[in-house]
Amino acid sequence: MKTVCGLCFHRCALSEGETGLCRARQNRGGQIVPLNYGRLTSLALDPIEKKPLRRFFPGSRILSAGSFGCNLRCPFCQNASIAAAGEECPAEDCSPQELADTAERLRGRGNIGVAYTYNEPLVGYEFVRDCAALVRGKGMVNVLVTNGTIEEEPWRALLPLINAVNIDLKGFTEPWYRRLGGDLETVKRSIRLAAERCHVEVTTLIVPGENDGEDEMRALSEWLASVDPELPLHVSRFFPCHRMADKPPTPVETVYRLAETARESLRYVYTGNC
Repeated sequence: MKTVCGLCFHRCALSEGETGLCRARQNRGGQIVPLNYGRLTSLALDPIEKKPLRRFFPGSRILSAGSFGCNLRCPFCQNASIAAAGEECPAEDCSPQELADTAERLRGRGNIGVAYTYNEPLVGYEFVRDCAALVRGKGMVNVLVTNGTIEEEPWRALLPLINAVNIDLKGFTEPWYRRLGGDLETVKRSIRLAAERCHVEVTTLIVPGENDGEDEMRALSEWLASVDPELPLHVSRFFPCHRMADKPPTPVETVYRLAETARESLRYVYTGNC
């Protein structure tokens, strides 16, 4: 008998002991269990602007926590060593209470809460949910840096605990999203729902020859403006890595040009990695 994981649109049907596409969720005894619960691969106190968030508590710092696993397969992933890894990935145990207590102890160093980031945090949905409730109880904030690939019901259930998100909108065509193992309409829905409930910023990485057309950026930014014209967009420069190590970096002038295109529709457009 197979059990279906309902967290994202992949809806992996898993036999006993089988792990899903994300490498972080497994069928154990007919229940989908997060293998990365309480397993941290990364922990750092970062500037909030590094998430990137430019219009949410600027100048502050946030405790950033990551685990392993991701439900996309981006060939340009900058954190592939953890995002494309499974439970064999080196990690340290950290309970939700320990993470929340650590965040609180760092208040004196400018910490405002916890950011769930580095890998795709939503494949560890239960850990994020449990931590976020404790962090919220301490009067601190919760930030998600996510690809937005999650089904509507769990997303709606989590958002009341979240203060800000940065969602990767990796382009604006279905063929490009299919190459990444994703679904554009799912991400658009996640952006719309989050924008109704918390602070949202969006990042688009510009990959040469893939999603760097002006028409695509114009369509993307016009759609974001239909959600909220003051929604910040980060237009980011690609550098060779992972399975795209042989592709040249995005020309700086391309990033600036596409940012100007986005400003036709959006008030706040930032360039990154330039």
